[in-house]
Amino acid sequence: MAYDEGLAERIRQVLEGETGVSEKKMFGGLAFLVDGNMAVAAGGDGALMFRRDPGRDDPVGEHIRPQVMGERVMSGWLHVDAEGVASDDALREIVGRGLSFARTLPPK
Repeated sequence: MAYDEGLAERIRQVLEGETGVSEKKMFGGLAFLVDGNMAVAAGGDGALMFRRDPGRDDPVGEHIRPQVMGERVMSGWLHVDAEGVASDDALREIVGRGLSFARTLPPK
């Protein structure tokens, strides 16, 4: 499934002006990397996944759950459905979380 172009554009707007950001198509989505480390990715149907500290207990709930690829739970990643990023404020918060954690990693 192709990634959601509208969501990708919204993510670009959130990341506008951030240093070290690049884009790369991967996993059927469009990943946004910070200094070579993936921070967030636009998927299909308006959903996204974002990077988080795997040692931290992030809240999961109605619109956020662990990211699963195939049968494997992706440690350090959470999936957010379209409703979870429907508002610009929610999208900024989620993208900011992914961006903040990616900035703690050494550049690639």
